[in-house]
Amino acid sequence: MKRLTLLISILPGSALAEVCDKVRPLWTPGAQATSWDELIGLMGTPPSLILLVLSALAVRFRHQWGALVVVLLWTAWVSVVALVGLDSETQALAIAEGCIGSPVLFIAVVAAICGGMILYTAPRETRL
Repeated sequence: MKRLTLLISILPGSALAEVCDKVRPLWTPGAQATSWDELIGLMGTPPSLILLVLSALAVRFRHQWGALVVVLLWTAWVSVVALVGLDSETQALAIAEGCIGSPVLFIAVVAAICGGMILYTAPRETRL
C-alpha cells in the first residue's frame, strides 16, 4: 500500500495543474498537448504573426535581401522557443503534466517557410 501511495504521489496530477495554469491558462486538466496544439499556439503568438506577414511581403515583392533578414529573424524566434526555459523547473513540470507539447512541428513548418522563401526569392538564371 505504501508503494502504491508513493507511486501515485510521483506521477503528475492535479497538484501540478497549478503550473499549467501559469504556463497555459486555457488548458483543460487531463488533456495532453500535442504537436498540433503547440504549432497553433506558437503560430498565434505576436512574433510569429509579425514574421508571417514579413515573410509574405518578402515573397510578394520577391526581395532576396528582405527574405534573408526574415529568415534570420525566424531563426532567432525558433531559437528562443526551443532553448529558453529548458532548464527551468516550471517548464519541466508543465511538460510532465502534459500542458506543453513538443515544438518539433512548429520548427519544421518554420524551416519549410524559410526554405521556400530562399528558393523563391533566389535570382533567376538567364538563358543565353
